[in-house]
Amino acid sequence: MTKHTKHTNLIRRDNDDFAPNEIAIVGANCAVISDLVQQISKRLSNYKLAYLDASHAKDQQKTSVSEFTFHHQGNLQISTSGSINKYVQRMQFAQYDYVFINGNHYQAAKQVLILDPEKEASVLKRLDQLNRIQFVIKQNEDTAFFSFLEEKYPQIKNLKSYTLDQVDEIAGQIDALIQEKIAPIKGLVLVGGKSSRMGQDKSQLCYFGKPQKEAAKELLENQGLKTFYSVGKITKIENEIPDTFLNLGPFGGICSAFQKDPNVAWLVLATDVPFINAKIIQLLLKHRNPSKVATAIKGKGKEFVEPLITIYEPKAYPILLQFLAQGYSCPRKMLINSEVEIVEVDDHFIKNINTPGEFEEVKKELNL
Repeated sequence: MTKHTKHTNLIRRDNDDFAPNEIAIVGANCAVISDLVQQISKRLSNYKLAYLDASHAKDQQKTSVSEFTFHHQGNLQISTSGSINKYVQRMQFAQYDYVFINGNHYQAAKQVLILDPEKEASVLKRLDQLNRIQFVIKQNEDTAFFSFLEEKYPQIKNLKSYTLDQVDEIAGQIDALIQEKIAPIKGLVLVGGKSSRMGQDKSQLCYFGKPQKEAAKELLENQGLKTFYSVGKITKIENEIPDTFLNLGPFGGICSAFQKDPNVAWLVLATDVPFINAKIIQLLLKHRNPSKVATAIKGKGKEFVEPLITIYEPKAYPILLQFLAQGYSCPRKMLINSEVEIVEVDDHFIKNINTPGEFEEVKKELNL
């Protein structure tokens, strides 16, 4: 008997409880936790970090209007009504590399345990929540483990431990946890275009003795990237990803790749840029910044980045969908209005070949 499923079985992003990557700090009062987060964050300012806490105000009236206060330096203060909902929080925190959580108020998928003798009762109350302790922070070197911790988790003494004043070392440990979850990269060669100006399929044009789609795929595979073709039609070929977002051009191809695997970054490459070579791809990979939405190539004489020579991070997927919800299906528009790492190269390398005349010129330039 075939099992009935109510919903389409989509591949989901690898989230923790509230965010793609989170940790709760447990075992100290709220002021100590907040101060530690601030100190760590100063040392990890190259990442996009967030802190989830509960309000400590005794009396709080429900706001009648949501307030969004922007500061010219980029700070935003929000006052609005709402309750904790992990699905909403995952959307809010989708762009963050790491989210710290005050474990006195909210449980998280991973934990840091602070050993403070004055908070022993609090730790005992949360004992069952301490199921993935990453490391331990002691008040000082002589701080002992609580007996119930050793009984419940016999291996706890084998975990790495620091003292509360070793902020640099603690930040280094958090850095390592962030690095562990940086997404791998796969390649995506776009071959589903209509090639209306060329009059024939641009991906089949031969610049180097083989169809350009094959040359582009080899270019990415030679950098160790498992690479797929983005195609417009339904297919069951293993290395092809058919468009599930129909009639949206490259935008749909990128979104379809993320729908297939939302837990990797996609290095997207068009087939109408024959001067892109291994050095350019290596340069793009070298300067990849996973904390940004994407890492994109831009010609030195160009105003905007090239959206089809770009590494899109997993955090780009929800942003693409948000732009689509507003009626925009241009990946360049999304990149222009997002935090993007830009890698500049000479304009020659990103020259687009769109017409028969341009194709003939390139063949002469390449002595074909």
